[in-house]
Amino acid sequence: MAEKFDHLEEHLEKFVENIRQLGIIVSDFQPSSQAGLSQKLNFIVTGLQDIDKCRQQLHDITVPLEVFEYIDQGRNPQLYTKE
Repeated sequence: MAEKFDHLEEHLEKFVENIRQLGIIVSDFQPSSQAGLSQKLNFIVTGLQDIDKCRQQLHDITVPLEVFEYIDQGRNPQLYTKE
């Protein structure tokens, strides 16, 4: 079961990094960086597809609404399991 989460975590980390890099490219966009922007956008689309594939493996997992409330409050969701 842990492998499912590890796989999802890996894809999410790559996705977040690609989004960060996209922000850098966009913040200082020059016409010469169009190819890099297009490539990064393609990586993001592929990353979303990879994350969606992970969804199929985790369809039977339920997350209590309180965990999302912790996240919305800026708290670490791991604290929920401690309490």
